[in-house]
Amino acid sequence: MGITFNHAIIAAQDRQLSAVFFAHLFGLPEPTSWGQFVSVALSEGVHLQFAEAGGDIQPQHWAFLVDDATFDAIYGRILGSDLPHWADPQMQLPGQFNTNHGGRGVYFLDPSGHGLEIITRPYSSA
Repeated sequence: MGITFNHAIIAAQDRQLSAVFFAHLFGLPEPTSWGQFVSVALSEGVHLQFAEAGGDIQPQHWAFLVDDATFDAIYGRILGSDLPHWADPQMQLPGQFNTNHGGRGVYFLDPSGHGLEIITRPYSSA
């Protein structure tokens, strides 16, 4: 067996709020609770498990590769909820998405301040 990504624990100020935000925005099934985690299921058995930090949170960046139809759906929900978003990680191009790497991408923040990114084409490795 090769190496496969299985899950990540994401620190949250409010684990339920963060998990519901993510599931709704990404059009995923309702989160489930398991112990101290509220989990969101992604494709291929991957889970994001939100846990309350109990203190300051060091913001992280999470990027997700999606197809064009999924990008359109997520971006539509971003616009529909008036969620601030940017075409760049420096947050200098508000209200836009980018067309880098022959696809589209957009950056936004979750309720705990983590940077989220959706892209339709992977970055080149060169």
